[in-house]
Amino acid sequence: MHQTLRRFAPTNLSPLTRRIADDLFQKAKDVQVVRRQLLDPNQTQRLSLTLNRPHLYRDAGDLRRFTPANGTPLAPGYHLVYFTPIALPDELGQDGTDISFSPAEPFTRRMWAGGEMNWEKGNPLRIGDEAVETTRLVSAEPKTGRTGEEMIIVRVEKAFENANGPTLVDKRDWVFRTKLSGPALLLDVRECNSQPPSPQNASQESRDFLQTAVSLFRFSALTFNGHKIHYSQPWAREIEGHRGIVVHGPLNLINMLDYWRDVQDDDHSIPHSIRYRATAPFYAREAYRALMEKGAGTTSIKLWGRSSSGDYKVGMLSDISD
Repeated sequence: MHQTLRRFAPTNLSPLTRRIADDLFQKAKDVQVVRRQLLDPNQTQRLSLTLNRPHLYRDAGDLRRFTPANGTPLAPGYHLVYFTPIALPDELGQDGTDISFSPAEPFTRRMWAGGEMNWEKGNPLRIGDEAVETTRLVSAEPKTGRTGEEMIIVRVEKAFENANGPTLVDKRDWVFRTKLSGPALLLDVRECNSQPPSPQNASQESRDFLQTAVSLFRFSALTFNGHKIHYSQPWAREIEGHRGIVVHGPLNLINMLDYWRDVQDDDHSIPHSIRYRATAPFYAREAYRALMEKGAGTTSIKLWGRSSSGDYKVGMLSDISD
């Protein structure tokens, strides 16, 4: 049986922030949402094409001509385009997000903050599976950021099964910040290195990325994600304080997993786990770089880009266990 965890809040938080976090926890701590879905080939096909990958695997056919056959394993992370939100339009938040596990106002600015995934390597999800997803709230934790800003970190666990048993446990962290009360301030200024990152030795490699408004729109459509920061420039800038439309955290996560897969001898490989953390946003039409460092049994990947001041920042980092 799962145990829902609750951490103690820092002592310097306001009573309102504590109460809002506790109200969410009490309301949802015993809720389990169970959904079933047929893993059809179309979602995987369209995701791979959106990622500019015409072949799902090296030995697979061209996805511009064929859909993946039943029995094809889902590549790591590709489950993110299944079990998408099912809310009616008037059940979404003002920002377009699914509010099933959202705290009350004023904590209305949501960002994907990180998480971890653990795979059952001998039992991957496959095209044609009738899969089961069980979602539960793990924690709703009030915190204070480095600048003194109060926020609530919500962790949700999604456990997946197929006919052969458990396949994957996916834990996701969302950070909820208060709505802006004055002129928007850019959110991506971070202390960072002044020199661009590049491979320094034989254990390191790099890959460059550049997302566009079109690629973000297609990913939003695949994930049925109505979050306005990914497609509405006025909302992203004026309401949430970004300097442009924001690259999805899950999109970067999938790209990191694909990068890991591409350097394996067998690109059908599935990792044991990934732990990742988003530290700063990336924006459409702004280039950023993945720097990979391979170790004994673990691969680290950092995504680097530029802050609004022109310096370099780390936007996401991960450790992938073979």
